[in-house]
Amino acid sequence: MKHLSPEQFIALDDYADTYPIRIDLAYAHDRPPNIFGKVYHDKAFLWIYKSLGEVVLRAARNVYDTHRFYIIVYDSLRTVDAQQKMQDAPISQAHPQWFEEPRVLSPPGQGAHPRGMAVDVALACEDGSLLDMGTVFDHLAEDARPEANPAHRAYVHLKDEHRANREILNKAMLDAADHVGIPLHLLETEWWDFRLPASYYGEYAPLSDADLPPPMRMVNYSE
Repeated sequence: MKHLSPEQFIALDDYADTYPIRIDLAYAHDRPPNIFGKVYHDKAFLWIYKSLGEVVLRAARNVYDTHRFYIIVYDSLRTVDAQQKMQDAPISQAHPQWFEEPRVLSPPGQGAHPRGMAVDVALACEDGSLLDMGTVFDHLAEDARPEANPAHRAYVHLKDEHRANREILNKAMLDAADHVGIPLHLLETEWWDFRLPASYYGEYAPLSDADLPPPMRMVNYSE
């Protein structure tokens, strides 16, 4: 299994002043939309695998030029330590089915997030108000099946407004990925999750805080 190096990541925070993106690192605070309690330390940055970060930046510029919307970025690199804290959170313990197929949360070490190869995004207007996508970010349904889960991309009871807003985001991300030259998978159970395919991220070992230099650690703060 390949090992990721720090040089393969960028901090999207560094681009917030020059691109139409807004960073809201969801698990760095204990307020909505975070439902797990505080996971990341106060000085955590939003790190992302470089080519996927390029997709987000290109998509943000496109969607702003076309619609005057901003892309809000909630999360990307979620270390194994962070996944463990999320799994241990009271809300997760009360919903063990979230970790069962079709799961909506990956157990520690699994999935694209601990490789920085998934990104959670939404859309906002210039005044900061969120576009209505049918659910909030991190709407984790009791029943993940598409007929019961309004966050599912195949949910059939979406309003036209929700469907149109999701399509704006999907098109921007897919067009950007095509330009960057990487494959992009739209996670079926979560309209906000865009990631590299499992065939790609599965070649790399997941990252724990201990694998990273102090500035890149998500849970265990160190100067």
